[in-house]
Amino acid sequence: MPQARRSARALVRRWWPLAVAVPLGTVAGAGYAVVSHPSYAASSYVVVVPNNPGENSTAVNFAQAYGRLTGQPQVLIGAAAETGHTVTELSGLVRGTTSPDAPMIEITGTGARGEEAVKNADAVAKSLIAFGNTSSKETGVRLVPLAPAAEPDAPASPSAALDTGVGTAAGVLLGTLVMLTRRKGGPAAAEPVAEPALPVQAEPKPAANAAANAEQPAPAPAAAR
Repeated sequence: MPQARRSARALVRRWWPLAVAVPLGTVAGAGYAVVSHPSYAASSYVVVVPNNPGENSTAVNFAQAYGRLTGQPQVLIGAAAETGHTVTELSGLVRGTTSPDAPMIEITGTGARGEEAVKNADAVAKSLIAFGNTSSKETGVRLVPLAPAAEPDAPASPSAALDTGVGTAAGVLLGTLVMLTRRKGGPAAAEPVAEPALPVQAEPKPAANAAANAEQPAPAPAAAR
């Protein structure tokens, strides 16, 4: 039993960052999905048609070029008045995507309501067609509407499952980083034990020469004259 308790305590000390961070991340993701405002998305489709039959590759190339122009001011200025947004606002509410194989442009509009998303997408599609067809003779292609946007049944975001999953993943990442930081900041590596210094041996003094240090006999007194 004591061994089991020690093992359990060791596991708790090691894994507590994950045990705390993962539930917090999950709750935060789910909470964001609850409190965030819904956003709807709707898509309108435009197709590029060549003036001369058989030039499909040219149409595909121009479709990709016009798709990149969807969010530009020269295209949005015509749709801004119809939607009631400024050009800057509308640029953040629409996007254009294309296919590398088909001369089609998908224009996706977003909004706080489904009808607003439809209005944004259709207005920009109409403006893009007008912009592109002004130079149809020079480009050799023309833009025509393929399908208007349909009102969505449900918001595109937030997604409870997606936001909760993102929060959980963020909790796993944060908990792992805390664990790695704790390991690196653990007990410092033991300092190397210094080898004991060898005692410095005193340089031996030369042995006293008894004969040299002995008193010299006093010189004999000079003989009296």
